[in-house]
Amino acid sequence: MSISDNLNRVREGIASACAAAGRDESEVTLVAVSKTFPPEAVNEAVAAGVLDVGENYVQEFVQKREHIDARARLHFIGHLQSNKAKFVVGKVELIQSVDRLSLARELSRLAQREGVCQKVLLEVNAGGEASKSGTSFAQAEELAREIALLPGLELTGLMSIPPHTESPAQSVPYFERLYHLFLDMQQKKIDNTNICVLSMGMSGDYREAIACGSTMVRIGTAIFGPRSYQK
Repeated sequence: MSISDNLNRVREGIASACAAAGRDESEVTLVAVSKTFPPEAVNEAVAAGVLDVGENYVQEFVQKREHIDARARLHFIGHLQSNKAKFVVGKVELIQSVDRLSLARELSRLAQREGVCQKVLLEVNAGGEASKSGTSFAQAEELAREIALLPGLELTGLMSIPPHTESPAQSVPYFERLYHLFLDMQQKKIDNTNICVLSMGMSGDYREAIACGSTMVRIGTAIFGPRSYQK
């Protein structure tokens, strides 16, 4: 099937999941995750109506950025090393993977230098996995408050990748806990934040994530097909 056909199936899935949850599908933003796929594939998705595009790797992002349709709103969603942050700040709509204060401070420094306000999400390690980035649930609010004090940044919500499970239903407890943390941060109205984005759910579990309150799903394989990591 073509990228356009795949997108139609994903949109139908989002609409169905929203209807089942009593939500309006306009509440959920679709981010097409294009890691390992060429700019031509990204532009095909943009032509089919996807305006939000996510990249995972800095080097790949730098190589592809100038060739991606200018209509696309770019997101950086992968682990970001502080020494590579300069390649991303001011060049993407949203950095979704801020997982530590040292990175946030570097993003703040670069944003001030570039004269921009960089929107960011706080990445939460939902399963407490040593192999994954992200702050813990226990430390999330404290880190959010520290990020909120940094000039040049706007904290707009949370992002997470729950542990791999045998079935999508097993991700639900993680999604529910993330949603409660999201609501708690919204209700506390932390100064200098605009907590409105909850980025959770990927190709295999986005329906469950939407049912649990996700406002942004990151879909790669279901749109672009299986990935090849050969360079």
